[in-house]
Amino acid sequence: MTNAKPFISSLQTVESQWTDYNGHLNMAYYAVLFDRGAEEMFEGFGLGADYVKRTNCTTFTLETHTTYANELKEGEQVRVETQIIGADAKRVHYVQQMFRGDTSYLASVLEVMISHVDMNIHRTAPWPADIQQKIDAMAEQHKAVPLPYQVGHKIGLPPPKK
Repeated sequence: MTNAKPFISSLQTVESQWTDYNGHLNMAYYAVLFDRGAEEMFEGFGLGADYVKRTNCTTFTLETHTTYANELKEGEQVRVETQIIGADAKRVHYVQQMFRGDTSYLASVLEVMISHVDMNIHRTAPWPADIQQKIDAMAEQHKAVPLPYQVGHKIGLPPPKK
């Protein structure tokens, strides 16, 4: 038996200015909450604002896919769980799940691919060895965590009935 688990962010609160005319969290702000959760994990790898200033390297998002499962409302707290699916010398593929507070109420799932970029040359670049080691270690641990069924999901209408 394993006790592997995804990276769990600190609790965040849905702010009033993030809600739409339906009274729930607007889709744009799910991205803000997911991004903040990912930043916490990447900060732990040494990829925070200090890293960007010191090296002039950063990460760019290459692709995302969001699934909205349940609504969130103003004042509710959320946590973001981030799981690395794969990584190589320049990229990290991960999935995030957003839950209401400390419950199992799933609000949204986001699948992401990012790349490490050297801003001096505006090209992808390998992770520094110490950061690569941290990413690889977490990716290895996360192999034991079941993937959400939304990973790899593609959008489309069902075929017409005959």
